[in-house]
Amino acid sequence: MAASELSPAVASAVSYDGLVARALAGELGPDPAKLRIAVAFSTRQAVRHEGRGSGYRNEVLSLRLGAAVGSCAVEPRELPDSAIDDCVGADIVRLLQHPLLPVRVAALDAYLMHVTPHVPECGARTVQLPPGSSLVKSRARARAVVALLDLPAGATVLVVGVVNSLLEALRSRGLNYVACDLKGGTTEWGEPVVTDALAETESGRCDAVLASGMTLGNGTFEPLRRHALAHGRQLVMFAQTGSAILPRFLGHGVSAVCAEPYPFFWLDGGPGTIHCYGGSGLR
Repeated sequence: MAASELSPAVASAVSYDGLVARALAGELGPDPAKLRIAVAFSTRQAVRHEGRGSGYRNEVLSLRLGAAVGSCAVEPRELPDSAIDDCVGADIVRLLQHPLLPVRVAALDAYLMHVTPHVPECGARTVQLPPGSSLVKSRARARAVVALLDLPAGATVLVVGVVNSLLEALRSRGLNYVACDLKGGTTEWGEPVVTDALAETESGRCDAVLASGMTLGNGTFEPLRRHALAHGRQLVMFAQTGSAILPRFLGHGVSAVCAEPYPFFWLDGGPGTIHCYGGSGLR
């Protein structure tokens, strides 16, 4: 097995709902009814990199299951405090059926991270990020993500979930892009940010899609996956949200994943680690 492929021993998924159903049925590993979340926490961050004209905020729900941590990003201040209380001590079955989608995603991510961690035996290709400022590490991650796209210079990428370092890395590859984010606005370079990713995929003006794992938490991942599968377009995911979930869709609409489990690059100035699946390898 090539290191860039998902291990044949790791069950792939043909839909998100199908993956959840298999997890609930205990088909993917240990009985989820017997596994309980020991720690639940949220991480909030505000950042403005030096030399950048704008900043942003992050908020992530994380659940710890044994040595594994599963995560789902949410819009700032949208996660009620009660959600964390709901998760502590709860079993995975209960959380996979929680009324809040981010809780369900974080629980599935924790369960799959527990079952199939990011190791070569499961198909992961580990990439080290250098120590340094958050901008240094952000740019290093962006280069690794963009390297997973197999496109010639001049091609156009739909970027779902605007990260300026990713746009910068696409520019350095000679790739054009359409920036898309539910928040709208403009990029660091004054380019308009569209808000409807599905309309952009249907427009036909983009050759590939580069999407954040946050699409799992807001319910837009499945339409993107189905479109990529139906039209044969590359769909590359960069995933702090659902880093253990998204590799399951390799070959079923997802062409490559850059998986970044907790702790994320922006939390520490030391060396970091990300894990790549699929794609054409680092350039």
